[in-house]
Amino acid sequence: MAGTKISAYRPRNSTADRTLDILLLFDDARPTVSALEVTEHIGVTRSSAYRYLQSLVSTGFIEEADAGAYRLGPRVLELARLARRSYGLSTLARPVMLRLAAEVGETVLLTRRSGAAVVCLEREEAGAGPVRLSYERGHILPVNAGAAAYTLLAWEPDDEIDAVLAAGDLTRSTERTLTTTHELKARFAEIRAAGYAVSRGELDPDVLGVAAPVRNDHDTVIASISVAALSRRITDERLPDVVARVCRAAADLTEHVRLVDG
Repeated sequence: MAGTKISAYRPRNSTADRTLDILLLFDDARPTVSALEVTEHIGVTRSSAYRYLQSLVSTGFIEEADAGAYRLGPRVLELARLARRSYGLSTLARPVMLRLAAEVGETVLLTRRSGAAVVCLEREEAGAGPVRLSYERGHILPVNAGAAAYTLLAWEPDDEIDAVLAAGDLTRSTERTLTTTHELKARFAEIRAAGYAVSRGELDPDVLGVAAPVRNDHDTVIASISVAALSRRITDERLPDVVARVCRAAADLTEHVRLVDG
């Protein structure tokens, strides 16, 4: 009929559909909505819009804001918190690792400590010329060799370090591998002061590693993100840039983890 406004909303029978449509009105550009906006969006009368809005208010999904508008409520925040908790560490880490691998053009690893051993959780290769390292997902690495292992232990209390090193098999992987508690604790002190670890040929003879810690909301080191590359590809001139990028990636992943934990 001429002059009749046709709603863009496709009618559905479910009240749940309409309340979901109201929630989907909220975005970065529209942090609050009015009853008029709801009326126009879902094509109902003003009284019906108020009824839907009050139902959402009563369940905590929205709350009244200034000037008759509505904003998202505490129930939405709680659901967001629960949704964040469903993301595991590997899921959170993957985009960070992909970015780091693309930036440095080298293999990126995510590792965690399991008792007196280090476990490779995830691995991302650079797009071109990846180094074929033995660090595959699920691979068990020694606790006394390599930048990732050092990072996972360096911030532990002394009694925990002593217990782990006593229980671990401090075998020599290369001529540069540290095999005594005294040597390792001295290295850990250097790493804590620097905030990151660099190893050259201590786990694999020709491989350089750069690692930084990933922390939870209690500031406990829960993982390590690291770059592993042939030593000849990471020159002394290039090393500071790689260190900076690894530290930034670890800080980004820490932020994601703390968001989930919070």
